[in-house]
Amino acid sequence: MNKMTIRDVDLKGKRVLVRVDFNVPVENGVITDDTRIRAAVPTLKAILAQQPKSVVLMSHFGRPKGGPDPKYSLAPVAPALAALLGVDVAFAPDAIGEAADLALANLPEGGVLLLENTRFHAGEEKNDPVLAEQLAKHGDIFVNDAFGSAHRAHSSTVGVTQFLPSVSGLLMEKELEYLSTALENPKRPFVAILGGAKVSDKIAVIESLLGKCDLLLIGGGMANTFFKAQGHALGSSLVEDTALDTARSLMERAAGKLILPIDAVIGDQFDDDSQTQTIQIADGVPDGWAIYDIGAATVALFAQKLSDAQTIVWNGPMGVFEKKPFAAGTTAVAHLLAERTRAGAITIIGGGDSAAAVENAGVADQITHISTGGGASLEMLEGKVLPGVAALKDR
Repeated sequence: MNKMTIRDVDLKGKRVLVRVDFNVPVENGVITDDTRIRAAVPTLKAILAQQPKSVVLMSHFGRPKGGPDPKYSLAPVAPALAALLGVDVAFAPDAIGEAADLALANLPEGGVLLLENTRFHAGEEKNDPVLAEQLAKHGDIFVNDAFGSAHRAHSSTVGVTQFLPSVSGLLMEKELEYLSTALENPKRPFVAILGGAKVSDKIAVIESLLGKCDLLLIGGGMANTFFKAQGHALGSSLVEDTALDTARSLMERAAGKLILPIDAVIGDQFDDDSQTQTIQIADGVPDGWAIYDIGAATVALFAQKLSDAQTIVWNGPMGVFEKKPFAAGTTAVAHLLAERTRAGAITIIGGGDSAAAVENAGVADQITHISTGGGASLEMLEGKVLPGVAALKDR
């Protein structure tokens, strides 16, 4: 990575403004998954070790409608972060203005302050320079450690870089190193696995990966569109009819690289109580039934294709794994990646549902790298330059 990091700058006595990604799931004021908070801790500890004057944290949370909304307050994050960091974390009830200034003025030397949700200001998502300048007043130097928001040009990710020297945090550095190494100089064979519902969401990713990987395994609802393009009967399965020509074109250009499921688990309804059966794709799906997961024969096929892989990137589940009858395929793929990691391969999960899947499968600690940013990792897989990264100082 050619961007400067917190290792390249002297933070002693400085006010350090840090963009983190604390967009975590909260139910009834309780954080149900603190993965993203834990992911920021190494950077924050490294900053504190340099004895800064203050550390001011900003993040978005949820999708408020451009104004304050108690449902989207970051207040519950402050005590959770304090417990993980082992230091007090103060909370400011606004990201800018008098409330933020007062909280900062009351902060002890070397103290940590979490600002309220940046999206409570309509200018955040518009990359408003006035808001960016007000945020930048909280720091002498800006650290972006929010990989999950690096694909967005917002005031708190890109705008502030116009007013402050800007460097990467350790999490951002780690994310970029794993994803860029996988894409630019992978240990081969390099196998990519793509799932999820729609082909249209991943066309650019498929096109980019076909030029880089040795094999591309496709699962999830997006596989159905390829099946229909091949002429298979699909019953009530989700299909993108507008993407059929695209699917045919991709299969023609893939020259044997693109591997589709050979069997599927189908259900008579999208429910935990669904009746299920396994069918061969070539035999078609009966009327009134729909594909919801890959079958055991496909898992065996994917295992064979992954058997000598040295780099594996996975983005998107193999089925609707949140419903128990249709979780086996996704769980099996998670275990296949864990096996390859133990055998010395580099395994990378591209955030989002795939990250949840390896957690659910109990193998998260057996994966080389699990990205904290689904959208950002997808855009990197597409070959895009992330605006939040481009705005940081080059080495």
